Amino acid sequence: MNADYMMTQWDDYELIDSGEGEKLERFGKYILKRPEPQALWRRSMPLQQWNQMCQGAFRREGRIEDMGEWTRSGNMPDRWNVAFDYGNMKLKFRLGLTAFKHVGIFPEQSSNWRFIYDSVCRLKQEKEEVQVLNLFAYTGGASLAACAGGAAVTHVDSVKQVVTWARENMELSGLKDIRWIVEDAMKFVKREVRRGKKYDGLILDPPAYGRGTDGERWVLEKNIDEMLHECVKLLSDKGFLVLNLYSMGLSPMLARTLAQEAFGNRGEYQFGELFALDRFGKSMPMGVYCRFFRI
Repeated sequence: MNADYMMTQWDDYELIDSGEGEKLERFGKYILKRPEPQALWRRSMPLQQWNQMCQGAFRREGRIEDMGEWTRSGNMPDRWNVAFDYGNMKLKFRLGLTAFKHVGIFPEQSSNWRFIYDSVCRLKQEKEEVQVLNLFAYTGGASLAACAGGAAVTHVDSVKQVVTWARENMELSGLKDIRWIVEDAMKFVKREVRRGKKYDGLILDPPAYGRGTDGERWVLEKNIDEMLHECVKLLSDKGFLVLNLYSMGLSPMLARTLAQEAFGNRGEYQFGELFALDRFGKSMPMGVYCRFFRI
């Protein structure tokens, strides 16, 4: 099923305006201005109004696209918290201004968090223990969603600092017992395959480029097919998959074909673009997804 998916609306996030290579967003009480290369259209509000509204603005430095620094007004803190609620899932996240323009969450993933939570709850009706593996897991939004649904979660990321950040989010959310792994994702998956391990849910949000803990190189276009074919060996008979891709130029059809070629046709595939609407009705693409629940 091909379906573009508008980001779940939630109180602590809003895309206010977008255009001319930037976006103006509210995270909790604070409004930030960040680069957005896909915002090719004009702003709906004048730049002066953006600058008056925002408490933090990211400016690129040098040739590295996402590296730079923040300028901020006097009341903009280094860290603050936001919340996301869905049913009985009550998540909290610690945000912060990083040198890579990110703040600690990708709010468009809220639609995937809902799918993960619902999928775990569905599986919990049939089995006592549900095992979920989150690869390239960053600060853990998907891990928290699975944990909130009652799953035993393994969270894998190669960057120790973001795993520590994810642990903070778990504690803020009143959750516990997530298994934390600081390791290259491909290396971990292959070892789990050798051990004969099975998971009821697999979540992948791979970057375009990355480095493992021992310098292993990850290049999405070269490695994603191998990763998915290894993951096939880990997924249980009645499990679910969430694949998210953000790299510009990758289409929902590409994500669906990659997943379907590896995992086969069992279950109904959902695929499309994640997007958010700003106050003026402009649709901002925020990545592509493919997911399914095996039946």
